[in-house]
Parts: sequence; structure tokens; C-alpha cells
Amino acid sequence: MPIYISSFNKTTFFNNEERYGLDVNYKTNKIIYLKDKDIYLDLDDYLLGVVSAEMPALFNIEALKAQVVASRSFILSQSNDRILNTTSGAQAYQDLYELSNKWNDKYNEYLSKMQKAIKETKNEVIKRDNKILRTYYFAMSNGYTENSQTVFKQELFESVKSDEGRDTKYKITLTLDEFKNKLNVRTVNIGEIKRNNTNHVDYIMINNNKYSGIDFRKKLNLRSTDFNIEINNNNVVIETNGYGHGVGMSQYGANAMAKKGYNYKEILEYYYQNIDILKIQV
Repeated sequence: MPIYISSFNKTTFFNNEERYGLDVNYKTNKIIYLKDKDIYLDLDDYLLGVVSAEMPALFNIEALKAQVVASRSFILSQSNDRILNTTSGAQAYQDLYELSNKWNDKYNEYLSKMQKAIKETKNEVIKRDNKILRTYYFAMSNGYTENSQTVFKQELFESVKSDEGRDTKYKITLTLDEFKNKLNVRTVNIGEIKRNNTNHVDYIMINNNKYSGIDFRKKLNLRSTDFNIEINNNNVVIETNGYGHGVGMSQYGANAMAKKGYNYKEILEYYYQNIDILKIQV
């Protein structure tokens, strides 16, 4: 189980028995403090909880390894400090109790698989220009990833095609009143919907008001900014394509690539362009 500590001495480490069953040679000197849970974790323990929460354990091992390296890079890109502060909102995190409830009789199998993914990518990070990249990732694309400049106003990653290997469309229905309340409007007249070259909505006009695709997605809690909308009587039907912000690595796309025989480095090099995958001292 994760270690709950009220105070922490920087020279104190966790006992091997109290950790997640990882090999003693695996230990790093980097400590992650999860502020919202008030716990300190060795980096590898943290990654086990993150990757297990972020990606389905039934995914191909090469996809899981790609996720490990992306998650490790994401957290280490924040600072060079030995103790890194974060929350479970930055990257999802689940402890062993939560994982045992989620995995049930597959617990030992999936735990071993996650440990293998971490061990076989030990201390590897994604770098560009000798700096660890802020490696964004998301669930599934609409067939293309988004340019990072569009979403985060950062020139990090270009858009690439992404084969998810499954249907990525999802439909929700709201009453007209629910739709009005979410947008805080009295009437609804849907105007122009402008899309970018990845088919995500750049903006949508409603009652002569312009909403960016990103803002509209947040207000209605949609899965993605690739959406179609229509009004049927007193209902508003919205169909989305993809799931997530769309920047960086698509997790389902990574799994589809892994199933085709690509290894984790090839997957990472595809979604994060012009990179080096290197082992560092952690």
C-alpha cells in the first residue's frame, strides 16, 4: 500500500516490504509528494499507480511501456528538485487497494505486467534539445492528434494521423433546457461551425456568440472538440469523435500500433517528433 506519512525526513526511505513488491535495485532517489493525498512515494511506486490508473492493464505491453516513459517524462519535466510536488489531477493515480478492487482476480497478473513495463524502461525519459519534454497524452483521437499550439499555446508537438483500432464516436442527448443552462442562454440558434485541418472544431456560433471548440467542450463536458450537434424537438444531440485534449500520444492509438508490432520507442517517436529516448540518473 502507499505510505502515509505526517512528516518526512529527506534521508528516510521506505522499507522494501512496504513498497509495491518492486525489485530493491529498482529504487530511485526521486520522491513524489501527492499533495491531495498527503503521501510521499518513490518515483517507481508513483509510476505504478499512475500507469495503472491511466491505461487499461489489458493493453499490449509495448503500449504500457510507452505510457510509463511518457508519464515519467511528464512528472520529471516539472523540476530538478529531489522531491516533486504534484496532485493526482495532473496524472491519475490509484493505490493498491483501488487496483485490487478494479482488477479483482486479474490483480496479480496485471500488477506483474505493470511492474515489467516499469522495469524494462528503467529511468528512461523523452528529451528534446537536452530537456525533458512535457509529454502530454490522452485517451483516443478522432483519427488525428492535435497540434499542441492549438490547445496549449506551446510549440511542442505537430499533428499526426492516428489509427485507434476501434470506434471512437460517442453520442449524448441533453434536453434543450439543460443545454441552455450549461451555456447560460435563453434561446438557441446554432450558426457556423468552423473546423481546423484535423476536423476538431475551431469555433461554433450560437446566438451570434462565438465559442471556441475548447471552451464549448468544457462548458458541456464533452469528450473531445470534434463534435456534431443537432436539435431534435426539445433535445440537443451531440456526437463526439475521440476522447481527450488530443495533444501528444493517443493511448488507444499506441495500443493499436503495438498490436501491429511496433515497439514502445517507435510508438513514442511517432507521437512525439524529433526526440531522444535516454536513460538518466534519477
